[in-house]
Amino acid sequence: MEAFWWPVRVYYEDTDAGGVVYYANYLRFMERARTELLRAGGFEQDRLREESGVIFVVKAAKIDYRSPGFFNDQLRVSAEIAGWGRTSITFQQRVMRDETCLAEAEVVVVCIDAGRFRPHPIPEAISEAFQRVS
Repeated sequence: MEAFWWPVRVYYEDTDAGGVVYYANYLRFMERARTELLRAGGFEQDRLREESGVIFVVKAAKIDYRSPGFFNDQLRVSAEIAGWGRTSITFQQRVMRDETCLAEAEVVVVCIDAGRFRPHPIPEAISEAFQRVS
């Protein structure tokens, strides 16, 4: 599957006192890209909870910071499915400014039962939609 890209502009609130993107905000940018990937596939997370009783949560994130981002930068954030499990999806993600990689990460999300907070198989419709293109 080709990487999905989502545009992000860096706002003042995203930066620290030095005008550099605060490190934790890269994870927020990546979350948005994963959400928009699901949305582009026809899956809204609130509807998944209401109709299927599942939510996705981050189990693990390994991130490497490579170059600083700054106030007003226009960034692109990728979300690429790198692997599947019965209850999990592994994403490779990058935050780019033009051709410069600011951060890259491997993020593992787990599908859980929204009521019991226990792992739950990924809904078949999602597996079929994304494994078909990966």
